[in-house]
Amino acid sequence: MHPTVEHLFSCAGRTALITGSSSGIGLSMAEAIGRAGARVVLVARTADRLRENTERLRADGVRADWIAADLANRREVTGVAERAQAEFGPIDILVHSAGLNLRPPMHELTLDEYDRTMAVNVDAAFVLGQALGPAMAERGWGRIINIASQQSVRAFGNSGAYGVSKAAVTGLTRSQSEAWSPRGVGCNAVAPGFVRTPLTEPAFAIPGRAEALAARTHMGRNGELPDFAGVAVWLASDASAYVTGQTIAVDGGFSVA
Repeated sequence: MHPTVEHLFSCAGRTALITGSSSGIGLSMAEAIGRAGARVVLVARTADRLRENTERLRADGVRADWIAADLANRREVTGVAERAQAEFGPIDILVHSAGLNLRPPMHELTLDEYDRTMAVNVDAAFVLGQALGPAMAERGWGRIINIASQQSVRAFGNSGAYGVSKAAVTGLTRSQSEAWSPRGVGCNAVAPGFVRTPLTEPAFAIPGRAEALAARTHMGRNGELPDFAGVAVWLASDASAYVTGQTIAVDGGFSVA
């Protein structure tokens, strides 16, 4: 590879804070950004899983650390930002992949389910952005990557509070872009298609659902975790220098079928 291209997609010298990185898309992105040279700080609720992932990444040559926290609790979210900066220095890349996927039928949706969904999916993204975005702007470089959804723009499968929260994520991303991109902070969202993760296992368990959704894509298949490695490195590196405020669909053509 030509050194110019290698440098373009490098995350060397950067530190990335990645929520929801105990499994799923968050972990896939953490692996990719870490292998691109960044120090990665994994954040999720489960300490044992975070410890395992950190050890595995370190064995692969990635500089990795972890912080366990409940992102439904605003105080703990604030604590994550404070602790990360105190222990690991300035945060250059923020990936908010943590998500809660409570989707009962709309008439059965409780206030508690709604509040918890919004707290993890939207409020945590806002609080972390407020804690880290201005400092990125002051330094003249930063990247914020929020995980949206197909349900940011369409309702299906009891979208309920989840759909509301993911629509809000795309709006928040645009607001962050407007605020901080003039000073070098790229703020974008990634909208996955139907991907098998611990979060979506209940949906995959519905007979025929996975096959039906795969048939709606141009590629004829549902998403897999490695599909998110490339977009993570692109959005976290200088390669995306003139891309901001966007919601990037990584869905095999589902959104345009």
